[in-house]
Amino acid sequence: MTSDIPGVVVSQRRTWPDERGDFLELFRSDEYPQAFVQFNHSFSRANVLRGLHYHQHQADLWYIVRGLAQVALADLRGDRAHVEVFELAGGSATTVYIPPGVAHGYLAVEDVDMLYAVTRTYDPDDEHGVAWNDPELGIAWRVRDPVLSERDRTNPQLRWPDLPSFS
Repeated sequence: MTSDIPGVVVSQRRTWPDERGDFLELFRSDEYPQAFVQFNHSFSRANVLRGLHYHQHQADLWYIVRGLAQVALADLRGDRAHVEVFELAGGSATTVYIPPGVAHGYLAVEDVDMLYAVTRTYDPDDEHGVAWNDPELGIAWRVRDPVLSERDRTNPQLRWPDLPSFS
């Protein structure tokens, strides 16, 4: 699988199986333009939708350990959004690199364990959001009434004049 969004990298990672199990190399620092400085683990129950979030400066690298997620990406760096929606499954050995300016979210179709790395430590000033059901983005989520955090429930509709510049 590939992405048409500039800077988004979907990588099928190599797995080395043997009689003991598997070994998977998730990333190499020379493959990405910025170094990762923080690693996180997120668990989401089925029907939880996280997002849409975006950052001015931070990039993310996602890996699903277990479960199935419907992923939505929306490039906000131009004058209109380019949206991509795809599934990401645990055990697929696939990572997704998401650069600054690309809104991202996922629906846990099943319970999801996600590991993700970020290129900056948590900075509330670099945390932005767009409504998960924004009509301009038109994302066809697989549920109509997802479980949302308060933040995600109150994310604003997309307003191009309000978007920051991205680096």
